[in-house]
Amino acid sequence: MADAQDSQADAARLASENEALRAELEETNQGVLALYAELDNQAEALRQASELKSRFLSYMSHEFRTPLGSILSIVGLLRDELDGPLNEEQQKQLAFIKGAAQELTEMVNDLLDLAKIEAGRISISPAWFDMLDLFSALRGMFRPIVDAEAVDLVFEEPAGIPRLYTDDKKLGQILRNFISNSLKFTLRGEVRICAQLIGTDHVRFSVSDTGIGIPEELHDKLFEDFMQVDSPVQKRLRGTGLGLSLCKRYAELLGGHVGLRSEPGVGSTFFVEVPVSLQLETAPHE
Repeated sequence: MADAQDSQADAARLASENEALRAELEETNQGVLALYAELDNQAEALRQASELKSRFLSYMSHEFRTPLGSILSIVGLLRDELDGPLNEEQQKQLAFIKGAAQELTEMVNDLLDLAKIEAGRISISPAWFDMLDLFSALRGMFRPIVDAEAVDLVFEEPAGIPRLYTDDKKLGQILRNFISNSLKFTLRGEVRICAQLIGTDHVRFSVSDTGIGIPEELHDKLFEDFMQVDSPVQKRLRGTGLGLSLCKRYAELLGGHVGLRSEPGVGSTFFVEVPVSLQLETAPHE
């Protein structure tokens, strides 16, 4: 009889413990569901905030483009002296206005590209092209603005590089930014552009200079939005701080990545590595 009572007591105790455990699990499940709901709400709020930011940047950039274009056009007309000759001081003032307007235009264009990328509205248009054509276009673009007495701009002849299937305009924009930065921060020496086949299916484009170099602690941060190197040269040559960030995002859209090697006082090498053939849903044939 005593054994039966003990068994009933144990059963009752176990049932009570099970009920308490079930209630605790139910409460935990409710808490997890509430947490998931809160995370979903926060994710939606972040998505909406990101969308609003992208829309704002896009609208603002478009609104700024028209007056900036007008300013540059008027400055061009005045510098052509269509309404009469200008003295030296007036020419300096117009040059200052033109430089400021071009700087704002560059910032507006970078912000617009950034907004398009974040909104997923940047389209990639790959096509087959030859490396020589890309290097030739870049050489022709930069030759007129390089001080040949101070800096040598060297394009190494690409050897053993196959034709590429990618968006040559986006790739060209990355290389233009790398070259432009190298020229800004290289007072004397050379800026060298080369291409190298990596394995059988990737190509690395490198832009090396003998400029001021970049401290190692900044290497990981340099491709972030609005990041700039703090140096006397940077103070003299201001920029948007968006160029390298856009290069990183364009490279990712092309299925590749960017990077750099640099040492203060020695120089820097910026590179972008992309697939020989950009993989799309439908692979093209050359």
